[in-house]
Amino acid sequence: MNRQAFLTQLSIETTTLEVWLEQEWLVPQQAEAEPQFSDADLARARLIQHLGSGMGVNEAGIDVILHLLDQLHGVRRAFEGLNQSFGETRSR
Repeated sequence: MNRQAFLTQLSIETTTLEVWLEQEWLVPQQAEAEPQFSDADLARARLIQHLGSGMGVNEAGIDVILHLLDQLHGVRRAFEGLNQSFGETRSR
């Protein structure tokens, strides 16, 4: 989805999105004219909203939480790869 649709979905101002992009909390795919936001970007943005507005987490806290979440997803992907490799080795 384009920037305007993303802003509308989240009911946020452009300045808020700019902060999130500067912090690299969101890294949308770059299309020809403008960034394109995925469903994963939308879910991540909703998490950012919930952490900040809903739970009162400050920017530094959001940064730490998102970093840990990214690490967790990376470990999960690595584990799935190992599990798949183990399954292939075992079936031989």
